[in-house]
Amino acid sequence: MSQVRFIDTTIRDGQASLWAMNMRTRHMAPAMPLLDRAGFDQMEFLAPGSRLKKFVRHLRENPWDWIHTGARLARHTQLRWHGHISASTMSGTVPIEVGTLLFAKAVDLGIRYTRTGNNWNDFAKVAEDVERLAGIGMTSVVNVMYSVSPRHTDAYFLTKAREAAALRPWRLCFKDVGGLLTPERTRELLPKMMAETGDIEWEFHGHCNNGLGPLNAIEAVKAGVRYVHTAVPPLANGSSQPSIHNVAGNLRALGYDPYVDETPLREVTAQLTEIAHREGLPTGVPHEYDERLYGHQIPGGMISNLRHQLELAGVGDRLEETLEEAGRVRADFGYPIMVTPLSQYVGTQAAINVIVGERYGQVTDAAIEYALGLHGGEEATAGMAQDVRDKILDRPRAREIARTPRPDPTLNELRAKYGRGISDEDLILRTIVGDDALDVLRDAPPDTAGDKPLIRLIRELAEDSRPRLVTVVKPGMSLTIRKRSCGGWT
Repeated sequence: MSQVRFIDTTIRDGQASLWAMNMRTRHMAPAMPLLDRAGFDQMEFLAPGSRLKKFVRHLRENPWDWIHTGARLARHTQLRWHGHISASTMSGTVPIEVGTLLFAKAVDLGIRYTRTGNNWNDFAKVAEDVERLAGIGMTSVVNVMYSVSPRHTDAYFLTKAREAAALRPWRLCFKDVGGLLTPERTRELLPKMMAETGDIEWEFHGHCNNGLGPLNAIEAVKAGVRYVHTAVPPLANGSSQPSIHNVAGNLRALGYDPYVDETPLREVTAQLTEIAHREGLPTGVPHEYDERLYGHQIPGGMISNLRHQLELAGVGDRLEETLEEAGRVRADFGYPIMVTPLSQYVGTQAAINVIVGERYGQVTDAAIEYALGLHGGEEATAGMAQDVRDKILDRPRAREIARTPRPDPTLNELRAKYGRGISDEDLILRTIVGDDALDVLRDAPPDTAGDKPLIRLIRELAEDSRPRLVTVVKPGMSLTIRKRSCGGWT
């Protein structure tokens, strides 16, 4: 029996795909010791960059609490980040020295692996990142990303597999970010790619956007992959990764030896399902196959955002038209792989085209930056439709952006800006999130959403100025709190 190991994605990609990165530290902390007991090969834990912004701007929570808590609780399983040093976000690129410091802080906490890559499978740029990561003690798994378009042929993927293998990474990962693979395509393409890469081991990371993720995972194992990415329900399926229970069960039925203890994972499912129901978060269910996905390739989690944009503009009934336009915009842009942030650039521009009623009559700054080559260089601009590129760049805003320098400040320059006494962690947050990041955290209201009903009742009564005496009695417990004459409660 061939043993198969699993990389868990529950608290990284699972919750990003299904909960829009709304998992809080108080959600993660109880699940981590249980996940840690399951025997995973590794657990993906954090994608720096936009995730840090989500913590501060939307959750009003310090991401370092998540990082320190998770690193402390994972005692048996190696944690892994997902990302690279100069990560692109929706609002810019992380300065190289800041990104290096961020990853070095992770290494100090024992997080010594990351899965990295490039949105264009540009392995000349990935090589620079792998070298920097190795210099601070972090080992790289390198993605080869799958997509479907006229440019993404067998010859393209075999070339990219050879280029990725030439970096001599610890492992390679075949990444189906859009859930576009089919079992037939997996059987046809993956063995050819693996034959080009010598003795480097492969992982498989696939999404379930089109309901085929579990089948593709099985085909990857049949091709010789021995490390498969899965998630724990309710953060599996949907637009996430396949369920560990489904994949492990199918592999056993096929005569493989899936190395995982599913017992603690059932408690993780119970915990996360209760959180989802209590806080109105979705749970993953298998998607039906939809042939239209191959036309627009918009990730499932983005479609709800597009619908919201259209509703705000009073054209909420034009979603299907927008999805069709997204396919045309992607072709105009030279068929980028629909991964963050490129998928957002394409989808948002498609929505604007539909709302305005003129293709590229109005464009986003991101579309201008893309046409200037700031998000992919020549790899991006060489494939663009020339008339579309000319129209995007023939406007004052494009000329303004082209003239604007793109700084890459050093740590010395940032410490001079923020004060020499600033901690590394605070400097990272202010640089990536914004100058006001610490103010946002300081002014954040207390997070009481996770309180149990009894605790929430006591808190509300204690904050009410009218009652002077509160008594709570239930079987096995009696609690009395009395307002003191000098203020406060006892």
